[in-house]
Amino acid sequence: MTTRLQGYPSPGDGLRLHLNENTGGCSPRVLEAIRRVQPSDVSTYPQYREAVTACARHFNVDPEWVLLTNGLDEGILMAAIGHIARRRLHDAETIIPLPAFDPYPNATEAVGATAVKVRPEPGYRFQTEAVLQAITPRTRMIFLNTPNNPTGQLIPIEDLIHISTAAPHAVVLIDEAYIEFGGTTFLPELARFPNVLVGRTFSKAYGLAGMRVGIVIGQPQALDPVRAVTLPFNINGVALTALLAALEDEDFLPRYAAQVAESRERLYVACRRLGLEYWESAANFVMVRVGETTPFIEALAARKVHVRDRSKDATTPGCIRITTGMLEHTDAAIEALESVMAGRS
Repeated sequence: MTTRLQGYPSPGDGLRLHLNENTGGCSPRVLEAIRRVQPSDVSTYPQYREAVTACARHFNVDPEWVLLTNGLDEGILMAAIGHIARRRLHDAETIIPLPAFDPYPNATEAVGATAVKVRPEPGYRFQTEAVLQAITPRTRMIFLNTPNNPTGQLIPIEDLIHISTAAPHAVVLIDEAYIEFGGTTFLPELARFPNVLVGRTFSKAYGLAGMRVGIVIGQPQALDPVRAVTLPFNINGVALTALLAALEDEDFLPRYAAQVAESRERLYVACRRLGLEYWESAANFVMVRVGETTPFIEALAARKVHVRDRSKDATTPGCIRITTGMLEHTDAAIEALESVMAGRS
């Protein structure tokens, strides 16, 4: 009998380059703050005002536009529940440009809506015209991921504006989980669009994946239905302490983002040398086409390097996704890639 357990199974010892985590860990200030947590901080329900105010200041938005979530995944699901299930919209559709982050179709299915999936353009160029053509009166949510997971491709700001303008009756959720690593945030445009929600996370750039802290930002028209279905104590007090400490360390993020940018360049050079097709990325990962993925991934795992298989998605055949973080980790991954490719030849 197979037991279905929560989460992803552990890949074992070695470099975790399969979940786009911060390979250097979190800011030391986060650990210092956690060590100062008192028994009463754990035994009482958390207060959110300080964290919400700090996030609003960090993102330069009104605190009333901020909703903290248990990872951005929760924000995605609550947005679908708040805007579709809560309103009992039985004929609702969502638009999901492919390839896509799994929670988009999962949230769509959870609320009984129909996912309208839009196939990618050649080279994974964003399919703006096809998304616009997919909008109908039944469209209730549009999921836009920039940079895209798993391709790392950006959606131009003008295209985000065009789509948001074309669907005033729908909620446009712009997922910026990786925007700290490249690209321009939509946040300065948000005041013009009462139908847009911007999702951010502290899992990736800030190294708080284990704490599960996300944020959904939007005007009350878009955010209040999400707030209405979000549980009142959805983030634990230790995670809030970690969040505040992470925001206070203003040097941590630019240092890590610089490592990620250099890591991507080193991986591009290695892929060209090894004859592997890849896509330049604005995120902290690179998608690489290796052909038959299972033996390739197993060979990397045998060398203590764990990467993500993307070949089960029909839009990314033969592809793996490799996290690019600290330089020494990327160099170790490149060494493993070279060893596997040498074994192939």
